[in-house]
Amino acid sequence: MAPSRRGRRARRRGTDVESLWFCLVAAMLAMYVVFDGFDIGAGIAHLFVARTADERRDVLRSIGPVWDGNEVWLLAAGGTLYFAFPALYASSFSGFYLPLMMVLWLLILRGISIEFRNHIDSPAWQPLWDFVFAASSTLLAVFFGAALGNVVRGVPLDGEGRFFEPLWTTFQPTGRTGVLDWYTVLVGLAALASLAMHGALWVALKTHDPVSARARRFAARAWAAAGALTALITFFTLRLQPQVAENLGRWPWGYFFPALAVGGLLGVRIFGARGGARGSDGRAFLASAAFLAGMLASAAFGVYPYVLPANSDPALGLTVENAAAADYGLRVGVVWWTIGMALAAVYFTFVYRHFAGKVSTEPESHGY
Repeated sequence: MAPSRRGRRARRRGTDVESLWFCLVAAMLAMYVVFDGFDIGAGIAHLFVARTADERRDVLRSIGPVWDGNEVWLLAAGGTLYFAFPALYASSFSGFYLPLMMVLWLLILRGISIEFRNHIDSPAWQPLWDFVFAASSTLLAVFFGAALGNVVRGVPLDGEGRFFEPLWTTFQPTGRTGVLDWYTVLVGLAALASLAMHGALWVALKTHDPVSARARRFAARAWAAAGALTALITFFTLRLQPQVAENLGRWPWGYFFPALAVGGLLGVRIFGARGGARGSDGRAFLASAAFLAGMLASAAFGVYPYVLPANSDPALGLTVENAAAADYGLRVGVVWWTIGMALAAVYFTFVYRHFAGKVSTEPESHGY
């Protein structure tokens, strides 16, 4: 019997709310990358842009009031993912168990390196934690990028929506894949260069010369690497994931997202070339944020309606429909999500307005 008109409308509304939650989760992950990305990038850059203990302290002061608050976006995105797409949450957290544990330890090491650094006044203690901060930030960027590469490339899902990937196998993005292959490593390196640029631009915005001037030069070098790697991963993504080209052909308005990324990257170059002229550091940082948001939005648009594609058989992939929670819960959740995000927006607006401007050079500024 043909489905009734009411049934077709109900399924269409269900797909709409599931797609809405897909967009909300993608937006929250983009917020995390933009906000926590600059303090991860500051960790990557700080040993290169700061040459003395006082200068390294200034870099930490630039993120000191906000770095822990920025990580709330990761927790919120994880909680939202669990609520909206429980099948995806269960599948990915079991399949990526080993790399997720590594990411957890890197987050812990990064946090304690910031907090422990000044507990002991010793010529060995502070350099140790400076190195841990830089190393954990660098590896986090690579692992986050590799995770995105796995989502875009697809994973070996079975008929029950389960999979397991070792850390690496043959380093090929087809066949029996691992978490790391030449494609996911390439995406990880692109993430490293992009976040290094983003963090250096934040340091340039928040610190005084000579740290600010060195940060601009570091950002310029990272910009070149990010641009080259972005071109490479775009080229290979279109060949490894046919869903991207299919979506662009079906919805041409999706070209806005890569255009936003390219525009942001060009904006970083244009404003960064002004060498710290009035307002240029802030504009360069906002352009970098647009680049990161455009890249993540492009990835999300490219794999839709999949939330986790299968690289063996596309029919086995998890989609916004078969991975989502019940329709009623999703609709009620939109109301509470809106209230929660409004409160978060007020809090972040207050914090960033309160700590606007260059960091103080006083010894006890923000406790660093």
